[in-house]
Amino acid sequence: MAELDEIIHQPLRLRIMAALNALPASTGLEFARLKKLTGATDGNLGAHIETLARAGYVAVDKAFVGKKPQTTVTATAAGRGAFARHVATLQEIIAGKQP
Repeated sequence: MAELDEIIHQPLRLRIMAALNALPASTGLEFARLKKLTGATDGNLGAHIETLARAGYVAVDKAFVGKKPQTTVTATAAGRGAFARHVATLQEIIAGKQP
């Protein structure tokens, strides 16, 4: 049995990755939308996005729309692969497969 991905396994990061993986490959979510979906505070969400970005699992794009800053987070190919492996491992656990 494969190991769970410790970066993704943390509950908030799992919610972030699940939300991003529900979208088409190159589509991201704005920070405010991720905040609403996860119920996280700004600081907590920002810290967990940074952890995922350092691991190469998400890309963070900062831009200005009009005069307002906008941060968009997108799952990378590596992040999508890691999430798929993590989900497969969870499914093995649920199915009761032994190593």
